Amino acid sequence: MLPRLAFLLAGAVLLGSTSASGQEVTVEPAFPGLSFSLPIGVAPLPGSKDALFVIEKGDPVPGTAADKSADKKKRASAYLGGKVQMVSGLAAGKPVKQQVFQLVAKDGDFEAGGECGLLGFAVHPRFPKNRQVFVYYSIKIAGKLHQRLSRFQLKPGAEFEVDPATEQALITQQDPASNHNGGDVHFGPDGYLYFSCGDGGAGGDAFNTAAFINKGFHAGVYRIDVDKQPGSLAPNPHPSVMTDAQGGAYYAIPADNPFVRATSHRGQAIEAKSVRTETWATGLRNPWRFSFDPQTGVCYTGDVGQNLFEEIDILVSGGDYGWSEVEGQHVYNRKDASAKQGPAALAPASKQWIAPIYEYDRKVGNSVTGGVVYRGERLPDLKGAYVFGDYASGRILALREKGGKWEGQVIAKDMTIAGFGHDPANGDVLFAAMSGQVKRLTKK
Repeated sequence: MLPRLAFLLAGAVLLGSTSASGQEVTVEPAFPGLSFSLPIGVAPLPGSKDALFVIEKGDPVPGTAADKSADKKKRASAYLGGKVQMVSGLAAGKPVKQQVFQLVAKDGDFEAGGECGLLGFAVHPRFPKNRQVFVYYSIKIAGKLHQRLSRFQLKPGAEFEVDPATEQALITQQDPASNHNGGDVHFGPDGYLYFSCGDGGAGGDAFNTAAFINKGFHAGVYRIDVDKQPGSLAPNPHPSVMTDAQGGAYYAIPADNPFVRATSHRGQAIEAKSVRTETWATGLRNPWRFSFDPQTGVCYTGDVGQNLFEEIDILVSGGDYGWSEVEGQHVYNRKDASAKQGPAALAPASKQWIAPIYEYDRKVGNSVTGGVVYRGERLPDLKGAYVFGDYASGRILALREKGGKWEGQVIAKDMTIAGFGHDPANGDVLFAAMSGQVKRLTKK
């Protein structure tokens, strides 16, 4: 999804404005005077209209000699660790930032190169009581790359500061390649934790994970009960599932997860005890940023394409989105992945997988960043639209359903868009640009 760091830092910012149903929309800094280090996402503070979080991916390149500390541990922490910044003062229009978390990997080396890094951060809806946050990040253990979902506790007595020493890893999935890592983390309207995983990386489903729900945590969005509520189930054993001294996992499976009783998938028989019952939606290549509509609860994601088509999907429980049989609404031909021998054929209607609501080809962009539904008041012509972007082309689009068909319109431009969110004070659409700022859509 994300090009190499050198490109990220060298990319010039391209600003623009476009009519959205007659209303001029433009981009401006969301928090003038505040800058961030490779910001990759915007996360809410549950229940707050005054604060949010900015997720900083982590810089794999140390600073200049003048910046380096004589303390090697401090230097590594300062330059190689992913961080989370809290931005508060939003209700008064006087934003300030404060670092509330810096990752310190205890059993390996934090990996921030390429598409790796600190990728997701979510605060438990009942954090004032249980003091819990959840983090998705990349780590090398004994030289092998893994993607990890962990729980952390807030420091006692602190209003909001995460204690890195309290980490409890929930899932640690070995990763065969450094790209296609997913990594988004959100609590859904139902109170369960959802997280996304890519297909393992490389290209063309090289590791043959997308068609399976029993190979590990790949190519899907997962749903778990981090509170282990009565009625929830134990997950099936797997090397990726971390366990306590008694062999119990640190989370449970909601009893209504769609594959809890699965004995077949894509027409193939599977052993029930091997199924990753955490799976909620599957057949996704690299679901890069998903979100829930705050009004309807509908879940949208951007799924990064192979060579020809980017797509937007509405995710539903048990949905299979067809990768790598299809790319967008088209047949994926491994022998001609670039369609050099001819245009990719439209995929026939299928009851097996769910078609995207929208796709676009390389004339528009080649790395989708999933967005959010706008429910604010300051841009009335955008109300109810799903707003998303393309990391590579910089185009920001508004997507609406009209007469049963989804139509997209380019409304603005900005480069290196890695994640979207909302300003809790007014509902504005915000996005993290890896050039170093969080920006907002506003009326021109």
